[in-house]
Amino acid sequence: MKISIITGTYNSVLTISDTLKSIQNQSYPNIEHIIVDGASKDSTLKIVAKFPHVAKVISEPDQGIYDAMNKGIKAATGDIIGILNSDDFFPNDRIVQQIVDGFDKDTDCIFGDVAFVNPDNLNKIVRYYSAADWHPDKFKKGYMPPHPSFYVRKSFYEKLGLYQTDYTIAADYELLIRMLHKHKLNYNYLPLQIVTMRTGGVSTKNIKSRYILNKEIVRACAENDISTNMFYLSLKYGSKIFEYLQPHKKASL
Repeated sequence: MKISIITGTYNSVLTISDTLKSIQNQSYPNIEHIIVDGASKDSTLKIVAKFPHVAKVISEPDQGIYDAMNKGIKAATGDIIGILNSDDFFPNDRIVQQIVDGFDKDTDCIFGDVAFVNPDNLNKIVRYYSAADWHPDKFKKGYMPPHPSFYVRKSFYEKLGLYQTDYTIAADYELLIRMLHKHKLNYNYLPLQIVTMRTGGVSTKNIKSRYILNKEIVRACAENDISTNMFYLSLKYGSKIFEYLQPHKKASL
């Protein structure tokens, strides 16, 4: 199977090399890497040009990360599509092979775990987000599988739609609800760290970002026939502390 990996970039000169190297070094041979750049004003595209494995580059102004993801999905020709952001990377060179191996004839999509590292020390994991105990019933509690670990057959984007760009932070949450809860895609959980992420994402930047996130989660749930509310979602933060207390493994690059 061909696997398409989409990376959205904008002024990503400080991190994009790690992303590109981690895809270039994958053992799986049939990868289509698509860069969707929001007309960067730094040297991002010069760095991208040094990596011959990149199959396509789209560089033009966009409406944000979800618009960039949609452009990449439309351009993709792979059987399976995943997203790897420009400040994330694969922890080893067999991840894509393991993702592909996770798809049997009855599997619509897969997801696994992600590890968070401090931007100043990429070898130390400070938080580990496991989807081992996740179930679609947890959407109403504010839990989704780690979106960066989500890979799905392209046909379901064509059947069920793309990311809704009128969301500020939670379009990924809405898309996963739509696919895994509303349309009940058959998923396979892979018990492995699929992606390493730098801390400092927009959804956890500050209290305002968390408020916007939860407000959009309530909307996403309502649009997909799930009943929840802001108070119910706020209860999740107490349990998240356990993501920081797990034994910290060494991240690879």
